[in-house]
Order: sequence, then structure tokens, then C-alpha cells
Amino acid sequence: MGDYMYTKEQVKDRINQLIDPSCEKTLGATGGVKHIDIDDDKDSVTLIIGLESDKDEYKRHLTRQLAKLIKLDLGFKGMKAEFQLNKKDDSILAREVKYIGVASGKGGVGKSTVTANLAYALKRLGKTVGIIDADVYGSSIPTILDMEITPPKGTKDEKIIPYNVDGIELISTEFFLQPDKPLMWRGPMLGKMLTHFFYDVVWSDDIEYILVDLPPGTGDVALDIQNFIPQCKMIIVTTPHPSASHIAVKAGFAAEQLKHDLLGVVENMSHLEHKGETLKIFGEGGGQIVADKLKTDLLASIPIGQPQDHLSIFGMKEPIGVDYLGLANKIIKAMQAKTTD
Repeated sequence: MGDYMYTKEQVKDRINQLIDPSCEKTLGATGGVKHIDIDDDKDSVTLIIGLESDKDEYKRHLTRQLAKLIKLDLGFKGMKAEFQLNKKDDSILAREVKYIGVASGKGGVGKSTVTANLAYALKRLGKTVGIIDADVYGSSIPTILDMEITPPKGTKDEKIIPYNVDGIELISTEFFLQPDKPLMWRGPMLGKMLTHFFYDVVWSDDIEYILVDLPPGTGDVALDIQNFIPQCKMIIVTTPHPSASHIAVKAGFAAEQLKHDLLGVVENMSHLEHKGETLKIFGEGGGQIVADKLKTDLLASIPIGQPQDHLSIFGMKEPIGVDYLGLANKIIKAMQAKTTD
């Protein structure tokens, strides 16, 4: 790779300056860079590029541009590029939808449970909500919602019909996997799955909010999400424990590096109420530490608890359900403020 190691963001910035020959616009203007994967061992770059027209002559022309940039200018030894047709006009990406990414630095902090309960809280406040379960290596939203794991139905034109659970639409990687089999996909396959979620799912026309449950950490999916929905706002989930909060800060800085606005921090498992006593099982202060370091707000501190009538979803009359309603209200106001900035 020569004397300099390029990051995915740096490579993307250079590719974004190339011209899509099918429309004479830059790939940055069309959102054409759908996925980037750098294989350090093979010193190669794998790309998925969207074109406004997928004629072979345009593919050949852009392949030459990409090869010159990747191999000659940037010094990589290998390059593989796949092309697909940009389909924004008839997809959810063409609509005025509010996207909220739910991220964490590490697993086990209850990120997916927060996502699901926040979706229910937004719905209870009159919003139409969908969930994209993009936690590709540990998708759990269907299990949290106590659903049977079966492949989704399709339309006559091969579009995907999302599941509808209590009025909340859902698509998840888990619906496309073999039961109890681990996901072994490399980056390009993950990019293709997200392409289906955004382009090929028949979301309701009136959907207002889509929550995106992201994998822990800062891998390929986070960068791909930035390619599809750069306007996505982010929530960082942590627990009160210092080790969790330390890693959560990294996730927040990574989101900012990808130019996502932070809505704030949710501290999950903040404490346990037991026989009138407040037990801080996982320590305290982690959520506020993360918020302070990221210069954002601590939106909510969610206690440990078990819903009365559901596996994981709290009722709106339960204390923790009320906490989620408060969180949803703050998010609605924060999204309105970000929109008017």
C-alpha cells in the first residue's frame, strides 16, 4: 500500500470526486458509493457502486476511472468493483423520513431492547414507525418482539414486504438466515443486504420514523449506513459501568467522524428498584460521562426491570414505559430542532 495507509473515509472521499458517466454528476452528488471494504492482507479495495444507468459502456468507463485512482494514485495492489442501479426514485430514500441510528460501543448494553421500546413509545405518541435491524452479526429485534422467524413475503415485482408488529414495520437480517447458524458474510454481502433494506422493502407511504439498530462498534455497517442515509441522527446507548461508557464514547466520536448529528445518550440498566431501595448494580455515572465527553445530552436513564405483559416491551402505564415515553418526547423535540437548525 506504499508508505501511507488510507482509511475507508479517505478512499471514499476520493471516489466521491469521480464522475458517474451515465449522468455527468459526481458519485458524491448521486450517493453512488454504496460500500467500501479494504483488505489489508491483500492490499486491495472492494467496492459496490451505484450508477444512474447500468449500461455496460458506463460500467467500463467508471471501472477505468476507479482502477486509475485505486491502483495508480492510491497505490493499492488490487481492486474489485460491483455495480448496481441507483433506485432512489421509487424507494424510501426519496421520502422525507426521519432516521435515527441506535449505536453502542460494545454488546450487552441492551441497545436492541432500547430500540424496540423506543419504537413503541414513538408509536404511542402518534408516530408511524419502522425498524431496520441492521445488527447483522447479532440481530435480535424479532426475538425481542416475540416473533416467529420466517422469511418475509414478497410482491409480484420481487419487492420485500416488511413485517408489521403492533403497527410497527420491521425488516431484519435474522429473517434471511438459517436458524442457529452464525452469519459469516464479508463486507460486500452486508452492503447488498442493506441495499435490499433501503431499496427493495415496501415501506408504508406514511412512515415518519425509521429506527436503525446498528451493530456494536464501528465496522463496515456504520460506514454503509452513512452512504445510504447521511442525514441519520444518532443515539448512543451505554450502561453506567466505566468500561462500557469508555467504549461508548468511541462509538459517539465515530458517528461524529461520519458526520452524523448526535441526539444524545441513553444510559440503560442504570439501577434496580428493590423493596424501596435503589441498587446501582452496574455502577453509576457512565451515561453522564459519555454525554459530557461527546458534548451532548443525557436523554434518559432507564432502570432494570421486567415488563408485566411482554417479553421485553414495557406498557405505557408501567414506570419504565413512562420513561420511554419521556425519551421519545425528547427525541421528537430534538429531531425538530435539528431540522430547523
